[in-house]
Amino acid sequence: MRALGCDLGSKTLGLAVSDLSGFLASPYLTIRFPSDDYQNALDQLIPLLEKEKVTVIVLGLPKHMNGSLGESADRSIYFKEELELRTTIEVILEDERLSTVAAQKSMLMAEMNRQKRKTSIDQMAATFILQGYLDKQRHKRG
Repeated sequence: MRALGCDLGSKTLGLAVSDLSGFLASPYLTIRFPSDDYQNALDQLIPLLEKEKVTVIVLGLPKHMNGSLGESADRSIYFKEELELRTTIEVILEDERLSTVAAQKSMLMAEMNRQKRKTSIDQMAATFILQGYLDKQRHKRG
């Protein structure tokens, strides 16, 4: 299994990939696109899916702390639907609450400078989203 984690923003799409065993998520890259131009993001993402032989896509679903969905969640749901129209790969929405906060804390603890944090935050958030999914799958299997 090769999973791809995605953290979707209004101008960036952070990506992380799993190892082939589906055990460990690692930062991959950040796709940049014009504000709210999700078709552009998809155009850049689709070739990577084949290149990396992705079998499942884990897309972060931003929820409010009370569990309700807002505008950012609508953006992720739209992106999922568009992705499913353009590929046969399964797309799973994964709760991403606090993934960016966790990513920021981990980069601060690693003493990354501000510029490095700014360029890596989307990939790191995608890594946290994907690792959470992989850990849940491992627990289900026992």
